Amino acid sequence: MAIKNRAELQAFRAKVRAAYASQTEKIIVCAGTGCVAGGSLQVYARLKELMEARNIPVAVELEDEPHDHSVGLKKSGCHGFCEMGPLLRIDPQGWLYTKVKVADCEEIVEETVIKGACIDRLVYNKDGVTCAKQEDIPFYKQQTRIVLEHCGKIDADSIREYIAIGGYEAFEKALFDMSADEVVGEISKSGLRGRGGGGFPAGKKWEQVKRQKSTPKYIVCNGDEGDPGAFMDRSIMEGDPHRMLEGMMIAGIACGASEGYIYVRAEYPLAVQRLYNAIAQAEELGLLGDNILGTDFSFHMHINRGAGAFVCGEGSALTASIEGKRGFPRVKPPRTVEHGLFDQPTVLNNVETFANVARIISEGADWFLGIGSETSPGTKAFALTGNIANTGLIEVPMGTTLRKIIFDIGGGIRGDGEFKAVQIGGPSGACLTKEHLDIPLDFDTLKKVKAMIGSGGLVVMDEKTCMVEVARFFMNFTQNESCGKCTPCREGTK
Repeated sequence: MAIKNRAELQAFRAKVRAAYASQTEKIIVCAGTGCVAGGSLQVYARLKELMEARNIPVAVELEDEPHDHSVGLKKSGCHGFCEMGPLLRIDPQGWLYTKVKVADCEEIVEETVIKGACIDRLVYNKDGVTCAKQEDIPFYKQQTRIVLEHCGKIDADSIREYIAIGGYEAFEKALFDMSADEVVGEISKSGLRGRGGGGFPAGKKWEQVKRQKSTPKYIVCNGDEGDPGAFMDRSIMEGDPHRMLEGMMIAGIACGASEGYIYVRAEYPLAVQRLYNAIAQAEELGLLGDNILGTDFSFHMHINRGAGAFVCGEGSALTASIEGKRGFPRVKPPRTVEHGLFDQPTVLNNVETFANVARIISEGADWFLGIGSETSPGTKAFALTGNIANTGLIEVPMGTTLRKIIFDIGGGIRGDGEFKAVQIGGPSGACLTKEHLDIPLDFDTLKKVKAMIGSGGLVVMDEKTCMVEVARFFMNFTQNESCGKCTPCREGTK
């Protein structure tokens, strides 16, 4: 069913919103990569089998009509608390069941689905702290989830659920109620900086592409994410793919582009699958394609899978790879905004950057400026890995200290060890030690201590970690991943 104009979109949104509101009882099974590896899909299949055997109405997809008396059984993206997976969220109560096994499914159906009771042994219980509700768990309570707000709460494969909770409203606003200059102006005013590591102002990049006379123009999303220990972009693509697509489409309106390319590493098969599905759904509804919603704006989306070369995370190497050439960086200038993909003006941002766009257009730049630090507004998603009690994916305001992230949200060092260092910013980054625990994590402050946020990987190390071995590992990584173009990298890493 293709939606032909704005009125039809608003009518469709009202219909799916009513259907979504009618489905009050839900079991949301984490189907992010981490929980899938832990057996969450087997848990999902067993729950479905048991409920059908007991003649309990089960709805695995959101339909256009109300879901009276049915239980929604959904596969979501990553909930973030990977340490406790596989995870199940029970709505409307907001309970979170942790480390769920297939053997627990019968009790979940009998006690929770049929009787409405909480199973105490499955809720979070650590160091004497017991929390049934997800939002009360210390790991979640101290986060500010904006980019990740839907991950773990909606069906990751459903455009209907995304639209029901406000999806594509920002796209509609940008398409009908704002000029291209106003869209670029709002992104510029918000101070949104690229979340891929460089921290370049997104609005400035969009403005530079918008004023280029050459056409066609392209919107490119960098989903390569090659840093060891980083999985933020993967989780967004798996858990809320439409949010990223919406950001790219708004960039297309702003810059006068009609083609979007997503470059995602082939090691992310689940993300690739969900992106293909999301694009197909948007095309079916008429939100992607020619003359979208009866306007003269057309936009088509393409996916390119990278072969896993770390160097293809760099913009010019990435665009060369999309073109079918060797992923090889080139000297700049000219920059991507002037001569990017197919030698045309190109907006190149990463997944998390595009995932911020819709909320900024909906809520306004002033709302975004009220979060984070003065020079780095908004939030940042980080992947917590290594010797830390709570491994997983978090999102905090820019400027949050390392101490809060590691000890308050991350639960401290695993096994009551002593904190030694954290590797931040990937191979191009640095190691921060005890003396850095209270510095705010934002673009400019980290630059002063010769570190960088990078894409957001935080690899935590305890007192048993050999820093010489850490240095050797990363030097070996950069040597193996070197494209060989520059002598210092080709020869110096040996």
